[in-house]
Amino acid sequence: MQYNVKIDAFEGPLDLLLHLINHLEIDIYDIPVAAVTEQYLIYIHTMKELELDVASEYLVMAATLLAIKSKMLLPVHREVDFDEEITLEMDEDPREELVERLIEYRKYKEVASDLKSLEEERGLLYTKPPSDLSNYVKDFEVERKPAKDVSLYDMLSALQKLLRRKRLQKPLLTKITRQEIPIEQRMKEIIFDLKKTKSRTRFFDLFSVPNKGHIVVTFLAVLELMKQNEILVEQDTNFAEIFVSAVGGTNSGNE
Repeated sequence: MQYNVKIDAFEGPLDLLLHLINHLEIDIYDIPVAAVTEQYLIYIHTMKELELDVASEYLVMAATLLAIKSKMLLPVHREVDFDEEITLEMDEDPREELVERLIEYRKYKEVASDLKSLEEERGLLYTKPPSDLSNYVKDFEVERKPAKDVSLYDMLSALQKLLRRKRLQKPLLTKITRQEIPIEQRMKEIIFDLKKTKSRTRFFDLFSVPNKGHIVVTFLAVLELMKQNEILVEQDTNFAEIFVSAVGGTNSGNE
């Protein structure tokens, strides 16, 4: 069973690097290249395990990180000025260009986020004469709590934990049954189960079948349902457990 799917929710390698910097809580001006490179390659490997089409720009960035890591291992060339008794470092920091690109990208991303917020606020304004809405008040009595944004990188991180847990729980002897499951069918099954549960479901509970093919199809089905706004994915705090519920048919307050 093989699925070749390209996810357009990725915003590029710089976006992934910013996610890793925030996740590792490191200073963008003093990036530990070895740690970031290791985590970056783990994400690339996870994408390949899902048989996603990894854009060439991600591979170029991986090569750039490895090149910077190699330069960081080289000794720094120093020159001593005996007249002024100072030591000059002759080689520039190989991270400098990458840091500048990340800072510039972060500025544009923050501006884009501000513009999106302004667009959403403006979308709430309607230019029309006042109307009598007393008959419709009951329809808006229940105010839904806004969900915390869960990025695709958070989902990939949750999938990494899931795969590690499945490998640890894998029995010594297994019998593999090959069964192809269309993504559309798995999407319907997930929606049916979520509406039947009528409460938030743990992300890990969606992967009840310990089979890599089934795990891949389920994960892609969840991403597609998120894209179509048919499910709500919530995370109370950073790095907390992820919960999934059906839009319009569940009580997101119950766990």
